[in-house]
Amino acid sequence: VSGAPVTEKSWHLKKIAKMTRAKQVRHVNINNQHAGFTLMEMLVVLAIIGLIVGMVGPRILGTVDREAPKIAATQTKLLRGAIENFRLDVGRYPTAQEGLTALTFKPADATAAGRWRGPYTDGDIPMDPWKNPYQYSVPGANGQPFALYSMGSDGKRGGEGDAADIGILPAS
Repeated sequence: VSGAPVTEKSWHLKKIAKMTRAKQVRHVNINNQHAGFTLMEMLVVLAIIGLIVGMVGPRILGTVDREAPKIAATQTKLLRGAIENFRLDVGRYPTAQEGLTALTFKPADATAAGRWRGPYTDGDIPMDPWKNPYQYSVPGANGQPFALYSMGSDGKRGGEGDAADIGILPAS
């Protein structure tokens, strides 16, 4: 009699363990069936993202294009300040041959190189908003000691609107 309950108990434990394992297997199978997204769900999400980018993207890019003349004007003012700092240290403005590179590299002239305290800009000389180099020449218009300007969106002298030259213009 004392042996029967132990056997019956062990039989119940085995049965419970087997049922538990079966539930675990079913639970895993159910979770694996719903673990990812269907192709259709992914396509719907991509279509929604595409619509949002299509509607918002041009507005953002249009703002950047409208601000390009202001960016060019600000950059020419910053470069003008760097040129003035060069003049204070070296005692003269960069020559036409030295150009804006004199703001980042010592001039070849030994006297100017000895007084040079640059670089006068953070990193390289920036390109204008239309990816063209800023123009530097000596002298400028109306008695200015130098000209420093962007040729605008068309990359050519003159123009109107976004294509207009921006900055300290050269003598005509």
